[in-house]
Amino acid sequence: MANDTQRFQAIIAHCKEYGFIFPSSEIYDGLSAVYDYGQWGSELKKNIKDYWWKSMTQLHENIVGIDAAIFMHPTVWKASGHVDNFSDPMIDNLDSKKRYRVDHLIEAKAEELESAGDAAASKTLLDKMDELLAANDYEALRELIIANNIKCTVSGTSKWTSVRQFNLMFSTQLGSVTDEASEIYLRPETAQGIFVNFLNVQKSGRMKIPFGIAQIGKAFRNEIVARQFIFRMREFEQMEMQFFVRPGTQKEWYEKWKETRMNWHLSLGIPKEDYQFKPHVKLAFYADAACDIEYKFPIGFKEVEGIHSRTDYDLKQHQEFSRKKMQYFDSETNQNYIPYVIETSIGLDRMFLLIVSHAYTEEDLSTAEKPDSRVVLRFPAKLAPLKLAIFPLTKKDGLPELARELMNECMPAFRCFYEEKDAIGKRYRRQDAIGTPFCVTIDHQTKEDGTVTIRHRDTMKQERVAMGDIKAMVQKEIS
Repeated sequence: MANDTQRFQAIIAHCKEYGFIFPSSEIYDGLSAVYDYGQWGSELKKNIKDYWWKSMTQLHENIVGIDAAIFMHPTVWKASGHVDNFSDPMIDNLDSKKRYRVDHLIEAKAEELESAGDAAASKTLLDKMDELLAANDYEALRELIIANNIKCTVSGTSKWTSVRQFNLMFSTQLGSVTDEASEIYLRPETAQGIFVNFLNVQKSGRMKIPFGIAQIGKAFRNEIVARQFIFRMREFEQMEMQFFVRPGTQKEWYEKWKETRMNWHLSLGIPKEDYQFKPHVKLAFYADAACDIEYKFPIGFKEVEGIHSRTDYDLKQHQEFSRKKMQYFDSETNQNYIPYVIETSIGLDRMFLLIVSHAYTEEDLSTAEKPDSRVVLRFPAKLAPLKLAIFPLTKKDGLPELARELMNECMPAFRCFYEEKDAIGKRYRRQDAIGTPFCVTIDHQTKEDGTVTIRHRDTMKQERVAMGDIKAMVQKEIS
């Protein structure tokens, strides 16, 4: 559970300073666990979405995408089990009245033990917590908290209530008059929008088992203890795919999708040792297999993506509650059945944090003659918010006109940035800090022979190339 708090705080500060993420409603002192994506954050987020969407739909003949509404009939959530089961064990401190998620409280203590050099005690505490959570033994969880002298961060005391469940769904009213309004929920996941559209997609698309339905969309959870920047928020975005398979083949497909999804992560150039599979200690009531793909954030290994074998639970529940058949006729086996489902669900905001955490690099470039350093975001070129920055060396002698000519040529193909202000070295540093992989400088030699200087972000190497070759060079690197 390696924890680099200082690095994590530096990443958070960098995200704000350079236009990636801002606290929501900051001029009104913000809103807890809600964030806005800035000009470069929104570009990076979109690029991650596009990369996932292409890999899931365009590169698979048997996976299609939908965009289901956030508001759904309230019976959807009764059928899915969210009304009765979507809750977390919580505990309150009697002195401060502050409420905590039990697992977060114990994990914080485990991190404290590890930081103090007692890794064995940390592991023992976490293992015991997993065991008690799996058994739903809430009284023993409270005793575990008290026995380890875990204190409230506000009151500093260990006076705790009993552990109880707290439902995480946001509810609201649908209708203009309160007395006539119906209570509905903001969806806590995007998966149910896929399940209720299973037959619509299957029939209209003439889809044959096995096939998948993908979706990217907002979800909402009333997290009592939302923390760790954008890792756990109340409003977040999911990228999910539900893959429908023949009953009896789900274990095979589960293993295939574990491998496929891990390969997708590794395709971004992130080392394999920074990832791990973590099987679920306690399976959800609908699953027969489940694991998380975890990444080594500065705050330790944390879940980024879940892969679940959901059996036929969801479609069966919706069939029961809606009284509409959710069956598929398999012409190969001449059978009617309710398909089983393999789910891959990745948090877009967590993937964003993963990409930034991996990319963030502080470099000491000092020499004997001159101290120097830089902060650089080493994004994969295909994900970088900006692909190319174009700089005329001066604001005169026709150099801006040449630079604009290159800008106009490249803008339709990829995101570019133009800047004339400041010394060229300062302009390079600003682009390093937002992760732009290539910078081009237009100078007086450009007027003579049509060549420009292209600078590579990661190596800072510079080379002269024909201005007419720039667009093709960048396209090759980002494709």
